[in-house]
Amino acid sequence: MEVIFIKDLKHQGKTGQIKTVKDGYAENFLIKNGYAVIKNKETMKKLQQMQHKKEAEEQNQKTQAQKLKQELDNLILEFKVKTGQGDKVFGSISIKQIKDELQKKNYQIDKSQIEISSPITSLGFHNVKINLYSKIVATIKVHVIK
Repeated sequence: MEVIFIKDLKHQGKTGQIKTVKDGYAENFLIKNGYAVIKNKETMKKLQQMQHKKEAEEQNQKTQAQKLKQELDNLILEFKVKTGQGDKVFGSISIKQIKDELQKKNYQIDKSQIEISSPITSLGFHNVKINLYSKIVATIKVHVIK
């Protein structure tokens, strides 16, 4: 029996995947527990509609990410820090501090999207990457001053 998965099921199938399974397994487990539906013209039509909707949504997210990238590429965040002898910075600028500063400027960026290659422990300009979407990465400048 051919079924269309409507929920992800570990080691069995992902949403939208069409798979041939045994009749008893399909009826007594997959369909009964809401993981899949029987493949027919009606369910195929619904699957295609769902895929078109998902593609349009992904395209919209990608467009928004590109707009946000253009804004963030021109952004400079300033952090005032205490320094010791020889302008040595006490501590470092953390991902959380960068996230908080971005939120103050009305950018909703998650901590997991911010990528720092090495700790920011010196004065001057530093580049920080922000992963906005698959293969769309913005680079903001962090300016550390005393």
